[in-house]
Amino acid sequence: MKTIVSMMMAAAVLSSVPLVMQAQSQNHVIQAPQEAQWGPAPPMLPPGAQIAVLAGDPTKPVPYAVRLKFPASYAIPAHSHPTDEHVVVVSGALTFGMGDALNKGAATNKTLAVGGFALMPALMNHFAYTTGRETTIVLYGQGPVEFKYVNQSDDPRYGKKGSD
Repeated sequence: MKTIVSMMMAAAVLSSVPLVMQAQSQNHVIQAPQEAQWGPAPPMLPPGAQIAVLAGDPTKPVPYAVRLKFPASYAIPAHSHPTDEHVVVVSGALTFGMGDALNKGAATNKTLAVGGFALMPALMNHFAYTTGRETTIVLYGQGPVEFKYVNQSDDPRYGKKGSD
């Protein structure tokens, strides 16, 4: 048993070496929330969202961190990502649900307030929405960030508006 635990520890340490080395090669970032440089979110998100890149490049296969700001009554239809997505709510509240369609009434939906954390595993269909107030999150993970909408008609890149 000790041998198995030792081997697992060694594997964990060795597998984290490239991440540590990569992190050390990055420039440091020390930024107050009011210093964020906001701009329109990429077209893979429904119109109205704003983004501020904190670190990395979400379009490349490297670690990244971004802030996303969603207006009140904003919804992201059901979609998945090829990599894990880590979310921390920093203002407002964001509701998450699992499944193949945005369902604001689902009993399994969960609303996260400030400090709430969500991990959406790669390839898991999920959706998110705000209610009556603007919401800001920090999103981080391994790029590139990609969205695969369950229903192509929900994908804002194709010029069609998603449904609630």
